[in-house]
Amino acid sequence: MPAELREREFPPLAVRAQLRWHLVKPIVTALAPRTTIEVGVGQGAMGARIASLTSGSYVAFELDEDSYQKASQRIERAGGVVHATSLEAFDPAPSDLLCAFEVLEHIEEDGRALGEWVGYLVPGGHVLLSVPANPRRFGPMDQHAGHYRRYTAAQLIDLATAAGLVDISAKMYGSPLGYLLEAVRNRIDAKKVANVRDLSTASLTAASGRTFQFDQRSWKSVLATAATLPFRYLQTICPGGVGLVLTARKPLA
Repeated sequence: MPAELREREFPPLAVRAQLRWHLVKPIVTALAPRTTIEVGVGQGAMGARIASLTSGSYVAFELDEDSYQKASQRIERAGGVVHATSLEAFDPAPSDLLCAFEVLEHIEEDGRALGEWVGYLVPGGHVLLSVPANPRRFGPMDQHAGHYRRYTAAQLIDLATAAGLVDISAKMYGSPLGYLLEAVRNRIDAKKVANVRDLSTASLTAASGRTFQFDQRSWKSVLATAATLPFRYLQTICPGGVGLVLTARKPLA
C-alpha cells in the first residue's frame, strides 16, 4: 500500500467520522493487518485511510451506486479495491481484519450478519465495527438513516459473543460534541422524514452514506477538521457518547 500518503491527501472525513477515526486509527495501526475487508464502505473517506494502513490487499463492498463511484476513486488511489456488490455475492478469501462502520444497525437480522462476517476472517483475525449508541437516543436522525436500532455496550458485546468472538472490547465515543451534532441532525432530519416519499429501510440506508459528507477538501472541511480537534481528545475523558466502537477476535481454533 502507498504509505507515502499524508493526512491532507486523503478525502475529508465527516465531522462524526473524525471523532470515530480518532479511536479507529490506533486500533488498525496496532493490528497491522496484511489483508482487510470492509463492508458498506460508503464514499470511502475512512476506507482510504484503512487501505493505506493495510500492508497487503484491501477490498471493500458498497451497494449504493453513487457512493461506490466516489469510494472507488478514493480507495484505488490508496491501493485498495471497491466492488459494487455484496460481500456474500463476491465471497472473498478470509482476511486478517473485517471492518463495518455504521452498518450493523441497518441490518434487521444483525446477529446473523455478524456471524456471517466472522466466516470471512482467518483464525485469529479481528472484527472492527462501529454503531450508534444508546437506544433511548433513537430519533429522526436514525429513522432518516434507515436504522433498525441503536445499541448499548452490553447488547453489542452479547452479539459478538454469540457470533463466537473473543477478546471483545466496546468503547463509547463522541461526548460531548456528538450530543450537539445529533440534536442538530434530529431537527433537520425530522423535516426530511416528513417529506420523503420512500421510507423503506433499503432506500434510506442507500442514501445514508451520502448524507452530510464532504465531497472534496475545501475551506469548510478544513475548518470543520480544525474545530473538532479539541473534541477528538476531549471525548477520551468525557463519559458517555453517541457511538460505540467494537473490536473482537476470532478464536484460533
